[in-house]
Amino acid sequence: QAQLVESGGGLVQAGGSLRLACVVSGSIYNVSTIAWYRQAPGKQREMVAVINSAGVTIYGEFVKGRFTISRDNAENTVYLQMNTLTSEDTAVYYCNTFPTPRVHWGQGTQVTVSS
Repeated sequence: QAQLVESGGGLVQAGGSLRLACVVSGSIYNVSTIAWYRQAPGKQREMVAVINSAGVTIYGEFVKGRFTISRDNAENTVYLQMNTLTSEDTAVYYCNTFPTPRVHWGQGTQVTVSS
């Protein structure tokens, strides 16, 4: 059964950077389009960035060139490099398949940006 483990979150000042990692176990990794999602308190979960098996990427409009999604196929890992963070980026970040999340959601990783 596939599993997702997110890591790399933390507390950072506005303008700072973080790099999140999503380790995907199971056979889905090589054939799947993987996305980073986030959910802020009181808000719906939203897509942040997507990468398919060929490395083609899509970003949410709010990213505005600040984030980069990548994947290391040797490590079954999808990364999210986040730069120029603002308080509006504060949320729990999750990874899952896209467009339909087909794996049980992991615990996510908390990103808190202080202004």
